[in-house]
Amino acid sequence: MNKMNRDQIAARVARDIPEGAYVNLGIGLPTLVANHLPADREVLLHTENGLLGMGPAPAKGKEDWDLINAGKQPVTTLPGAAFFHHADSFGMMRGGHLDICVLGAFQVSVKGDLANWHTGAPDAIPAVGGAMDLAIGAKDVFVMMDLLTKTGESKLVAACTYPLTGVACVSRVYSDLAVFDITSDGVRVIDRVDGLSFDELQRLCNVPLLKD
Repeated sequence: MNKMNRDQIAARVARDIPEGAYVNLGIGLPTLVANHLPADREVLLHTENGLLGMGPAPAKGKEDWDLINAGKQPVTTLPGAAFFHHADSFGMMRGGHLDICVLGAFQVSVKGDLANWHTGAPDAIPAVGGAMDLAIGAKDVFVMMDLLTKTGESKLVAACTYPLTGVACVSRVYSDLAVFDITSDGVRVIDRVDGLSFDELQRLCNVPLLKD
């Protein structure tokens, strides 16, 4: 069975981001999406530490450490980029001005509940941070994650067992094995990797799935 790697998942997300969208890319895996947006498509990338008009990651050796995203990674700016106070940035997030945010996740429930900040591990981050504001403020929430944990359990679950970031907020899940829409009717499979049957995907997820 084939699996998509991190860059392939990011490219799949980038494919679905429309022209003119205002988008926030969460820390970790979602930051890779910036590297796969076509140069001829205008997408305005936002980061909560105060930048609108973020570009792809800089080439090695070309980093400007005054230009970073919320995850403290070096970034580039596109022509017309704007800098502003992080309070204004959070106002954009909370005010419904973002079309899409892309976040990582530990679990997503069949109802679209999101758990992405704490697993109970002693080295986990101490607070939910800006992910909560993004999850409730963006018009659409895309999640990028491996479908299964290292022990083979599905991260797409009937109900989240980790602390929630947001309730009924996720609209689409991009994983290494399949892409799912979270709908009022249930979890709909809209794409899956070559060689993976719907029945096998259903077995791996262990939650009811709908065919596209």
